[in-house]
Amino acid sequence: MHLDSSIILRKFPLFSDLSDEEYHELNVSDNYKEAKKGEFIYFEAYQHQNIYFLKSGIIRLGYLDGLGNKVIKDILKPGDFFGQVSLEKENLGGEFAQAGKEDVSLCSFTLDSFNRLLLNKPKLAVKYSKISGFRIRRFENRLQNILQLDVKTRLKLFIEQLLTDVKDRAKWLGKEVRIPNYLTHEEIAQLIGTSRQTVTTLLNAFDDEHVFSFSRKEIRFFNKENNFGK
Repeated sequence: MHLDSSIILRKFPLFSDLSDEEYHELNVSDNYKEAKKGEFIYFEAYQHQNIYFLKSGIIRLGYLDGLGNKVIKDILKPGDFFGQVSLEKENLGGEFAQAGKEDVSLCSFTLDSFNRLLLNKPKLAVKYSKISGFRIRRFENRLQNILQLDVKTRLKLFIEQLLTDVKDRAKWLGKEVRIPNYLTHEEIAQLIGTSRQTVTTLLNAFDDEHVFSFSRKEIRFFNKENNFGK
């Protein structure tokens, strides 16, 4: 795939204010990568020295438990970044990053080259710090929900957030809206801190209540108002 290097990172808030000349200096086209669905960007990484910016597709971040089972700890969407996000040569603790149900495209930088970029562009460094802070708050909110909310409320909030996250891909039919689904019951269970059986039971209940329906390919929300453009 041949892409104009000046638009590859336009999706990312971090790079949105750079001039065309500054985009050119990033050598984006040299760092552009693609991965097929299900392919691992890295697997059981420890001293992995790259940071990645996801342009399209979905990335599953996780690790292997003591029995060798994959445990999903986050689902990343276009605009997110992963890898050595702390910008230090720390241990990733055996983390893996895997493309989801579709091919992904991303831009990668070595840790050293990205640190040099931030050193030469202080405004970019400040922006990266703010975005990283938002990312940390997102994790904290999820943990707080697990500790304070009942599982049915956690599941409803989680599914509603999916609609917000992919609103640009939503299809509206009156008060019904449909979005693509890229998660399994097991992955949702891991992300909201419950069992797969509980997720399945509650999803069926929400379907019976005509709140939303969940299938392998899509999620359908009922009686929704399209407020995203307001």
